[in-house]
Amino acid sequence: MVAAEGLKRMHILVLNPGSSSIKFSMHEVGEGSFAAGAGANAAGASGLRALYEGELGGIGGRLEKLVFRDAAGNDLSGRLGAVKSGSMKEAIAVVERAVGLDGLPPPDAVGYRVVHPGAHMRGHQRLTAEVLAKLREACEFAPLHDPEALEMIGEMMRRFADVPHIACFDTVFHETMPEEATVYALPYAVRRQGVRRYGFHGLSCESIVAQLREAQEIAFPRRLVIAHLGSGCSVTACIDGKSVDTTMGLTPTGGVMMGTRTGDLDPGVVLFLMRQAGATANSVERMIDGDAGLKALGGVNDMRELRKRAAEGNARAGLAIRVFCRSVVKAMAGFIALDGADAIVFTGGIGEHDAASRGEIAGALNGLGVELDLAANQLEYKATGQSVRKISDEDSAVAVYIVPAEEDRMIARHVAQMCRATPKAAVQST
Repeated sequence: MVAAEGLKRMHILVLNPGSSSIKFSMHEVGEGSFAAGAGANAAGASGLRALYEGELGGIGGRLEKLVFRDAAGNDLSGRLGAVKSGSMKEAIAVVERAVGLDGLPPPDAVGYRVVHPGAHMRGHQRLTAEVLAKLREACEFAPLHDPEALEMIGEMMRRFADVPHIACFDTVFHETMPEEATVYALPYAVRRQGVRRYGFHGLSCESIVAQLREAQEIAFPRRLVIAHLGSGCSVTACIDGKSVDTTMGLTPTGGVMMGTRTGDLDPGVVLFLMRQAGATANSVERMIDGDAGLKALGGVNDMRELRKRAAEGNARAGLAIRVFCRSVVKAMAGFIALDGADAIVFTGGIGEHDAASRGEIAGALNGLGVELDLAANQLEYKATGQSVRKISDEDSAVAVYIVPAEEDRMIARHVAQMCRATPKAAVQST
């Protein structure tokens, strides 16, 4: 157990699991950076330092992929020798070897990104037998995400048994949404089982808010719309830094169109698919989560490849891009119409790196006061050296920014805060 008193410095290992990959990173937190009871933003940019990061891909398949580098960008993967990731157990063994390399500090705590907490937990959770039991129940809400996370957590807790383990949920940031934004028009008997809009990408959105608050050169936007555009995509509306509405719902499948997910569908489409010969709930789920979206319309779910194909005259790729941008515009415009906007933010792989998508989406919002600086939008994001980069014209009524999603950093902040709080304050269940 990490005690609040006497702890000079913390090293926090963060794990972010995917369906066939694990991202991991180590963060160092200085003394006093996260006082017990302080907000997640109390430390500022200087209170948290990334030491290294890695990603292990191809879990469960034949292709092993390992990226492992320190904060200066030096490749550390060669120090690990042969890599096997045919199973989650083998993958965790690789992470354990990476964490245990000579010269690297052992973790004082481990934090995990977990997609869905289910219907009976609020807030991030210190992992106990009770919490793990509730997470197993929650797998019915996120069957493509939570089981892998639980397998990883179990293996990590066995290997690092003497340190706290904390689950940070993508839904927590959206717990501030009003009831009218979360309720589905379904019978009460269904709603009481926890069927409602939860929202996801919350750790990403929270990191955006934190970075905007820390950016000294800009005024914090009271009304904010965040477009997290990557393999998964969502749009979130915030007022005073708190979520008031978002596009994803009960699961990460709903909302805007995504890389392999449909986004919002007429429920009748799902019923139609279920009536087809041989259809099962699992087969329909695989279709709408893994074989839909950009992949279904354009043939691939990589926006860079779609842009290339569209430029070569591929009609399918062009249609996929147009449908994608239109779905994001509709969501952003709806939130701006509801509450207004002082700023919009693009984040995620597409949001941060695809100038064409930003240009097309922002251009369609021109009538709502969005004016891009076309030259600023075209600059390579990393070339500017800025974390928060403004790409709107000086005359734009709505500011437009690119801000990187820093989910791992936000997890490390929460873990540090919870470990330096009392155990009772760290766990909130309903």
